[in-house]
Amino acid sequence: SCIHTENCFVPTSEIIAVEETELNKKQRNIGKWQKMAKPHAFTVVYYVKKAQNHRWRCSDVTFWCVDEHLCNQWIQALKELLEVQKSRPKQLLVYINPYGGKRQGKRIYEQKVAPLFSLASISTDVVITEHANHAKDNLFEVNINKYDGVVCVGGDGMFSEVMHGLIGRMQKDSGIDQNNPKAPLVQCNIRIGIIPAGSTDCICYSTVGISDPVTSALHIIVGDCQPLDVSSVHHNNTFLKYSVSLLGYGFYGDILKDSEKKRWMGPMRYDYSGFKTFLSHHYYEGTISFQPAKHALGSPRDKDSCRTGCYICKKSEQQLAEQQKECGLKYEEDEEGWKVIKGKFLAINAVNMSCACPRSPKGLSPAAHLADGSADLILVRKCSRFDFLRYLVRHTNQDDQFDFSFVDVHRVKSFQFTSKLSDDNESSVTDIGKKRFGQFCRDHPACCCNVANSTWNCDGETLDSSAIEVR
Repeated sequence: SCIHTENCFVPTSEIIAVEETELNKKQRNIGKWQKMAKPHAFTVVYYVKKAQNHRWRCSDVTFWCVDEHLCNQWIQALKELLEVQKSRPKQLLVYINPYGGKRQGKRIYEQKVAPLFSLASISTDVVITEHANHAKDNLFEVNINKYDGVVCVGGDGMFSEVMHGLIGRMQKDSGIDQNNPKAPLVQCNIRIGIIPAGSTDCICYSTVGISDPVTSALHIIVGDCQPLDVSSVHHNNTFLKYSVSLLGYGFYGDILKDSEKKRWMGPMRYDYSGFKTFLSHHYYEGTISFQPAKHALGSPRDKDSCRTGCYICKKSEQQLAEQQKECGLKYEEDEEGWKVIKGKFLAINAVNMSCACPRSPKGLSPAAHLADGSADLILVRKCSRFDFLRYLVRHTNQDDQFDFSFVDVHRVKSFQFTSKLSDDNESSVTDIGKKRFGQFCRDHPACCCNVANSTWNCDGETLDSSAIEVR
């Protein structure tokens, strides 16, 4: 499972490519002529070099041998090994968003990623997206079976678009109605690779541990695979979206809605909209009903983070499968298993992963797991601006962000939310006043009149339906 020289040890699973070189040949990545002290056949092995903070780089090492025949046997054996490793991709479909995030998706791919794919003998079909949902629509048309995976070069929005295209394609091919919230979805068997080129790259950071194009490309080349939980969002038996990271109502929904009007500001718009939303301090009344994830091990207050080969994810998945096999649909319809909370909330966040990013290294829920069949539901009740600021600051340090009297967190399997406005059929004087002065309140959020409804932030995309059902 490994090869080594006097001073180098390389696991075969982390070898990218093998090249036979000749004496005095100008080697790739070195840029200078090398003359060996021992004039025998030798080979260059390109491999993954792991640095600090989850950063990976492509490095190379020369292995030499006194017997030329033996050297050729080594080269052939290594090349055959790389060929038969099933997890490694041979052909990829690549979607590049040249407009989103850093607006450098094409340059990042051509300069940093494409040379590595070429070195690893991975063939690619590249599509430069020209408009919203270009990748999603294209995935419904292409012959998806000829590819080992799909790679998106962009931010969280680009990943979401590719994910919707793949999952939607799988359901369409299997005759599954996505509008039925109780329909068992067909699992997507095609992997998605992310090359980060967005504003936040939350999904990449939460899964790989760093937002770095070269690191992500090397993970793709060696065939690393990480399953992810996906939430479906419905409104009145109508499918709205899938989510893998954040579903946020209130604070994060308001930030997204305001920032969408200021795209000309670039990534700085999130800081501006965040500060503006914090000052407005809007709260929203509503009812949350949720089904606790009894199958999942651990809790959101644990100190252990999700890591490669996570025991909690594997055990939770097994227990969920056993639970569904024993109870079937009865467990889904069990009304006694649901809990109901009514109140006034500054923020309602449901996260399938930690949602870590460079600004918040621990994320919204540090102990959230990537593939345990559950989400962490975080309820931030109405409180003072100062207390809410204390809560937000804890996202940037090591302190327990759930250790507040106005913050509740639950590990859930599904939940429903209905705003108070949706519950009230009769229009009161207050409601009339809100409608009459609604535009003034939206333009001047610091006034005493509170906006009736927020917007859901679904992986960086807005959902205007306040009443939703999530599974």
